[in-house]
Amino acid sequence: MVNIADNHETSTPVTSLATTGRPDRGARHQAPARDTALPITGTAVTATRYLMAGIRLALGWVFLWAFLDKLFGLGRSTPAANAWREGGSPTAGFLGKAATGPFTDFYHSIAGNTAVDVLFMTALLGIGVALILGIGMRVAAAAGALLTVLMWTVVLPPATNPFMDEHLIYAAVLVLLAVLGAGTTWGFGRRWAATTLVRSNTWLT
Repeated sequence: MVNIADNHETSTPVTSLATTGRPDRGARHQAPARDTALPITGTAVTATRYLMAGIRLALGWVFLWAFLDKLFGLGRSTPAANAWREGGSPTAGFLGKAATGPFTDFYHSIAGNTAVDVLFMTALLGIGVALILGIGMRVAAAAGALLTVLMWTVVLPPATNPFMDEHLIYAAVLVLLAVLGAGTTWGFGRRWAATTLVRSNTWLT
């Protein structure tokens, strides 16, 4: 008998119904194994697109809210008296008091630095707006992944796990959103990519 799967003959004899008129009594009929993988259909692709868009918007709001709370002192993680517009520092508390682990001295040394505050707040605003609008996803993903990994290094090891926490998950999801082009659903990704600026500088997509 010729085995189609690997193109070689086997020594197992086969009794054919066509030649004997009856099925082989020794043969055992088995139901084919059921494929449990998600079928790649139009419905699955559409559902994935909208799911990725929802995750993108949620992450965008996380970054944008952090910016607004630290800027205006909305009372969630930043009291009004410590708002950036009131002269407070958005990095002094986290880097100056919460930092632990091998990089503690470094983060203590830059906590409250004006340039660090500006860079941090600019990153929060830019990443948040880019994700919500679905534009500049590559830049937003790279900047967001870098920022969240740096925030992960501030507190090592994490309080509830030997090494893994939500910052690393955020970084991975941000990269995935950019790879999948999540800015084109519920976003302006296609219009952004069609602009002259982006066509000339594809890294801005």
